[in-house]
Parts: sequence; structure tokens; C-alpha cells
Amino acid sequence: MKKTTLFAAAMALVAWGGATSAQEIKLGAVLALSGESATAGEDQRRGIELALKEINDAGGVLGQPIRVVIEDSGARVPSALDAAKKLVTVDKVPVVIGEYSSGITIPVGTYLVQEGLVHLNIGSSSGRVREIGEGSFSLLGLDNVSSAFAAQDMFDQGYRRIAVITPNNAFGQGVATEFKKALTELGGEVVAEVLYTEGQTSYRRELQQMQRTQPDAYFYSAYGKDAATINREAYELGLNQSQWYAGYLSMCTSDSERTYVEGQIGYDLNFVGENGQAYEQAYQDAYGEPFVTSFSGYAYDATKLAAAAIEKAGSTDPAAIRTALNELGAAGYEGATGNITFDADRQRSKQPYLKQKIEGGKTVNR
Repeated sequence: MKKTTLFAAAMALVAWGGATSAQEIKLGAVLALSGESATAGEDQRRGIELALKEINDAGGVLGQPIRVVIEDSGARVPSALDAAKKLVTVDKVPVVIGEYSSGITIPVGTYLVQEGLVHLNIGSSSGRVREIGEGSFSLLGLDNVSSAFAAQDMFDQGYRRIAVITPNNAFGQGVATEFKKALTELGGEVVAEVLYTEGQTSYRRELQQMQRTQPDAYFYSAYGKDAATINREAYELGLNQSQWYAGYLSMCTSDSERTYVEGQIGYDLNFVGENGQAYEQAYQDAYGEPFVTSFSGYAYDATKLAAAAIEKAGSTDPAAIRTALNELGAAGYEGATGNITFDADRQRSKQPYLKQKIEGGKTVNR
């Protein structure tokens, strides 16, 4: 990843409170700025920074500047909950954006809803996110949508016997379950299902377990650093001689050496909708590189949507913001990631995906 530009450094000061006002509207965010998901977390922070600049350049919200107090989850549940509690009790924000991993988002979101706040999910897709409760809204589709898409895509390409490896957490369990269900209904078979423990230094045992089933292809989804280890060891064991298919390709490959992931295919979030070109250009202008992951746009949209809801409500009261979000989501909010429409459970009802591959060391659409 390239070094942060002067623009990003300046905006980071705004996001962290280096530029404050006596009269300002504060929101909160819990992001993985360190730990195994730091690459995605930093990219999400970039999305928030760009949204803040747009909003404040246009006059702020209710005539006041808006600021997001960003706390680092460390990609751990205890530190994420501590961060959320600080935002609630010290910063007294009405809305909290985050986190990334479903296993962290669910307890954080549950706590926030219990405290009467609004929670905006910008990176987690476990079906259990739906159970967080009133006050929690998802800006991306859940696993039942994404896993069915992956199963159909692999089946259409002729893969029938597929080995699956995902993390043993809320996200991975949901992905594996929904993928197996969808593939079986199509007439395919999951010949190996491995739920791995996160943070290991090696996954050779799990990979060899899958290899022994001689699958047509491998389906996996893993967070950055774990994915890098899995990809390297799969390459060393020769598993890449069979097709690897990634659930959220950028998440699975962003921390991996390009040699290890060459030829992989998969799906990813469609992070540039019909109205997203200006955001894509702003990102490249600010940071001097293309999107690092597919998740920054969802953080950007969450910040803009929260601002729109506060403006519509004419208040920073969480209950009023909840009502405004329901109304905006029912009508369909046009974000950088496309149209965001909430279902009855406040989850994004339609999620566009991209079919992608790693070719010549670069991620391209297929």
C-alpha cells in the first residue's frame, strides 16, 4: 500500500479530532486499524475521510461541521467493545459505524442497540447480523445472497465437487453453511468443509485435509493475514493447480503475494454504482492509487447516509435518526455503491457483485 498522502494525513486529523469546533456533530466508528484486518480497516477509514470532506465542504449537517471519532478495534472483540463503550459514554455519539468482521460486528452492534444508539454495518455479512435488532442497519448484502451467488457462479463453470475453507467464526460458519446449501440444491457437492481457527502460523494440516478429497475446485473466504498464509501454503503444496475461488476476492488477496494468487477467480462487492464514479476519482486523487479493497465505499456511504438521516430528522436524537434511516432506506438511497434499499429487517435487500479474477498480478473483471 502506498504511503498516505498529505490530504489523507490532514483528513485523519479531522477524523481523530485534530480540528474541532465548539459546535459540531459527532458520529463514531469502530474500525480494525490494527490486527489481521487492518488493510480493510484502513481502507474503510479512507472512505469516512472522503465523506467528511464532501459533507463539510458543502456546509456540514444542520449548519454544523460533522466529525467522526474513530476508535481502533484491534480486530478483537474485547477491544472493540471497549471502543464502543467509550463512544457511548465519553463521546456520546448517536450513530456508530463498523466493524468489519462479523464476529466483532455482532457483539458491538448488539451493545449499541441495547444502549439505544444507531449502528451502521459496513463490512459484515453473516446472517446473524440480521438478529442484532432494531437500530442496526446493513449497507451490504448478507451471506445468503453472496454464497448463493458464488455457488451458482462455480456451478456454471462446471465445478461440481468443491472443497470449502472458511474461518470458524460467525462469518465463516454462515458462508460455509449457505454455500453448501446453495451448491447442493444446484446438484453439486461439498467434498470437504474446513472451519479454521484464526491467527495460526500455518494451515498446512487443513489444506492437506482438503487436498486428499481431490476436489474440482476450492472455495474459500479469509481475512487478510490469514488469507496470505493460506494462499502461500496452498501454492507451496501445489493446490493452486486446481481452481481457487474467493468469496470477496479483494479481502482474500489484498495481503498476499501476487504469485500465490495468480489465476484465482471469485466475486467481490460491486463498490462503484451508477453514481460512484466521482467517488472513485476522489479516492484516486486523494491517495494516489486505486481502491485497496472493496470496502471503502461502504464506509463512505454510511457516513453520507448518517448525515442525510440527521438532516432529514432535524435532530441528533438516535430515535429520530432511526426513523429517518427507515424512510430513506424504504425510498432507496443512491450511494457510491449503488442503490441502498433496506428490507423489513433493515438489511440491504439487493447487493450487486462483481465477477473478478487475478490476471497478470492485477484484479480484473471477467
